[in-house]
Amino acid sequence: MLWACILLPRLALDGVLRRLPDPDPPLALVGGPAQLRSLHAVNDAASQAGLRAGMRLTAAQALLPEFAMVDHDPAAEARWQRFLAAWAYRHSSLVSAQWPGCLVLEVRASFRLLGPWPRIEARLREELGMLGFRHRIALAPTPRAAHVFAGLRDGLAVMQPEAMSALLDRVPVRRARLPGDAGERLHRMGIRDLRALRALPRDSLQRRFGRPLLDHLDRLHGQADDPLAWYAPPDHFDARIELGHEVEAHPALLFPLRRLVGDLCTALSIRDGGVQRFVLRLEHEQGHTDVEVGLLAAERAPELLFEVTRNRLERTTIPKPVVAVRLLARALPPFVPATRDLFDARPQQHLPWPQLRERLRARLGDEAVHRLAPTGDPRPERAWRRIEGDDTRIGPAPPRPPRPTWLLAKPVPLRDPRLRIVSGPERLESGWWDGDDARRDYYVLETSQGQRAWAFVPPGEREGWMLHGWFA
Repeated sequence: MLWACILLPRLALDGVLRRLPDPDPPLALVGGPAQLRSLHAVNDAASQAGLRAGMRLTAAQALLPEFAMVDHDPAAEARWQRFLAAWAYRHSSLVSAQWPGCLVLEVRASFRLLGPWPRIEARLREELGMLGFRHRIALAPTPRAAHVFAGLRDGLAVMQPEAMSALLDRVPVRRARLPGDAGERLHRMGIRDLRALRALPRDSLQRRFGRPLLDHLDRLHGQADDPLAWYAPPDHFDARIELGHEVEAHPALLFPLRRLVGDLCTALSIRDGGVQRFVLRLEHEQGHTDVEVGLLAAERAPELLFEVTRNRLERTTIPKPVVAVRLLARALPPFVPATRDLFDARPQQHLPWPQLRERLRARLGDEAVHRLAPTGDPRPERAWRRIEGDDTRIGPAPPRPPRPTWLLAKPVPLRDPRLRIVSGPERLESGWWDGDDARRDYYVLETSQGQRAWAFVPPGEREGWMLHGWFA
């Protein structure tokens, strides 16, 4: 096996910055008791101004009077690690988020599908950059060695166990991720690297440092199995963004909405699934407003889901200021992509029909776009019925004479002194069973302006034409 370790040195900070429209101004994560507040992490602008992690808040404010502060939330950091574990599951079936601030995944089994390690590494870095997380990546035959190497040098890749052991022997004990404070204690005792540590008697090490140190060394060198906790993707999606200020207009919600939809699509691609119904919840100080989004078929294209949700959001009245946005998708059905020709000649700017249909439903309303199916009733106004969804199969229409493409909602008088009969009559007698009896003679007429009309008169008459439709 070969294990890749993705070290996330700024996980909590990146989780905050990626959801800000402008992440460049100075910002710091702040934690600790009320009287001893200190900086947990700072962004690049704050670092350039002299702020450092671990600095007391009072000292930081004296150095830089104005900078944005966000409370550090360890639970949010754990949620981001689970989110990235779900993302890594796209590249390997063995992913562990057991160690804080990093992920380990087995990649040798992915070589046949994704290519050699340099290609996989480039793909991991590209996607992490798009997601907005800084990272360090290393490769080794054991997960603990990959973890150690990622902290030593970004991009280090060791594929052979012999080369791994030789490199581990030169690792300083303070950077070997030994359990507890063993690394610092060993350094003070004059044990500088792992070669010197492994030369010591194991019994003496166990008496002084306990069994966990020996287990760590054995698992580090691959001499014992490493029982990691493997990640399993959830069967739902639930993500939330706190806005940090009150929002009363729709445009200010579009950036967090785009982030949420992007994270949803990442989760869907992991499961090879789609989403058909989800809820965008606008949270207020008291209560919330739900924007329900329903599609006729499962989708997972980010542009489509964002466009549909944005249109639904813009048609929703915001009764109170919004302080947080949450996206919930309880059901994630399988995704079946639409069939396309191998040599698709459709212009690039043209939308596929499913995407155009959902965009129209989002802008015009669910009732404005639907399918039509024929019925057995000969009356034109009752010869069709509405169908919702794509699952129902539509059978062929019964054989009838030509019908106009534009059928009027209600017949209107047709007054033209120079009407010419093209074909007809077609007698229609129906409706006696439901109280809406209809007895009409339908004709195809040509008007004085050359238009083709579909009109009727009472049986046996040639006056009092009622227009019911137009032919194209």
